Amino acid sequence: MDNSAQKEAPVAKQAMVYICAECHHENEIKPRDPIRCRECGYRIMYKKRTKRCMFNLPQIFYCV
Repeated sequence: MDNSAQKEAPVAKQAMVYICAECHHENEIKPRDPIRCRECGYRIMYKKRTKRCMFNLPQIFYCV
């Protein structure tokens, strides 16, 4: 049997949200996009923090 016909379609990569260090505009950047602010063109970007809960110790937890 031919395995090439059974291959799954590649999963599309989701865009990550980055914040510009200069103008603080939120930018969605995909893996192959250039790292550059869409508003001002600045190249220093910060990854936005996650909202999910992170467990550090068994009894102590916090959300970042």
